[in-house]
Amino acid sequence: MHKTVEINNIRLHYVPFTKLKTTVINVYIHRSLCEKDASMNALLPYVLKRSSRLCPDMESFSKYLERLYGASLSSSVFKRGDDQIICFDAETISDRYTPDKEPLMAELTELLLSIMFDAQPFDSEVVEQEKNNAVNRINALLNEKRTYANLRCIEEMCEGESFAVSRLGTVEGIQAITPESLYEYYRSIMTTSLIDFYVCGEADIDAVADEIRRFTDALSFTPASIPKTEILRKNADVKNVTDHMEVTQGKLVIGFRTNIEPDSEDYPKLVVFNSVFGAGAHSKLFNNVREKLSLAYYAGSQLERYKGILTVNAGIEFKNFQKAYDESLVQLEEIRNGNISDAEFESSIMAINNSYNSTYDDQRSTSIFLLSESIVGTNEEISDKLRKINAVTKEDVAEIAKRLELDTVYFLDGKEAE
Repeated sequence: MHKTVEINNIRLHYVPFTKLKTTVINVYIHRSLCEKDASMNALLPYVLKRSSRLCPDMESFSKYLERLYGASLSSSVFKRGDDQIICFDAETISDRYTPDKEPLMAELTELLLSIMFDAQPFDSEVVEQEKNNAVNRINALLNEKRTYANLRCIEEMCEGESFAVSRLGTVEGIQAITPESLYEYYRSIMTTSLIDFYVCGEADIDAVADEIRRFTDALSFTPASIPKTEILRKNADVKNVTDHMEVTQGKLVIGFRTNIEPDSEDYPKLVVFNSVFGAGAHSKLFNNVREKLSLAYYAGSQLERYKGILTVNAGIEFKNFQKAYDESLVQLEEIRNGNISDAEFESSIMAINNSYNSTYDDQRSTSIFLLSESIVGTNEEISDKLRKINAVTKEDVAEIAKRLELDTVYFLDGKEAE
């Protein structure tokens, strides 16, 4: 379906996409997740966007994109297992739809590569502004208590492991960065990281490849690969953790080890199990913990594929902690005993099919899917996924449920009485 060209440490992927009139470029720079570098990686893409020699300030940057009929270019950072990924996302109208067939793709590619490989020394004012923004992003996690509680549970589950490190770094780590240290770090990683460069849309991919060579041929690259992730294994008794905050609603998170590698033939069975258990309005957690027993404002489960983790999340009244916890385990036991209705199973399969089938309706979803497959090493197509999902049986789901091991019970409670 898509074509890949390797240029130094850059893997250029072209995905022809004619459903929409735009072309999207997604760049993913792979770095090993570790406490020492996490804050640098979290800050760097935002500073780089404001530091290219081609557009050395926000005014010239904005005018450049405006001239390309309102093209966009944003930056971010996320993680997949122990892979912390610096991301750039750019989008423009495909050249064939412009009034005079202007080479918008070539100009957007030039700006992106200038940001990546031709940044000027970082301005102290820019770095300070972006450090403040980075700290605000970290602090904003506290405002979204559902996300915060899930992150805290995983942090406890993976204590002492790289995966416990936040993709956003730490406030202390951000504050310790200087323009000089960040620029030195930037210069060191751009030629020592594996970079995936996805172009989804209509483009002259040979011209994109030539532009990449123009920016990189004079550089000396060190061979690099995608950081590997070890799935979480049993190493301690069940951990019970309670945090107290000024909240009006308790957040219960139950963390399980799945004991299933992301490239395992059993992974599709785990996906179906998760759907039956808690991923959707058809699931057991939703219909029993939330709807039937009214023990939660929300109740569901989600997978962390790369680390072998499944978490149950529920927003509850403080007094309902034990009941919600007990009922969640009851629903898991129901699946282990094979008590899965036809409606639950068929709705789960249908929901997964719909999710996979919608992937190729959106360019970003397409590149993320292909990136995920590359990280895991399976490199499967959607058709492969669907074939495996549709071959899963209720018996398979029950067997997968038996392999889950309770690891951590986390509760975000209200403030302690003084």
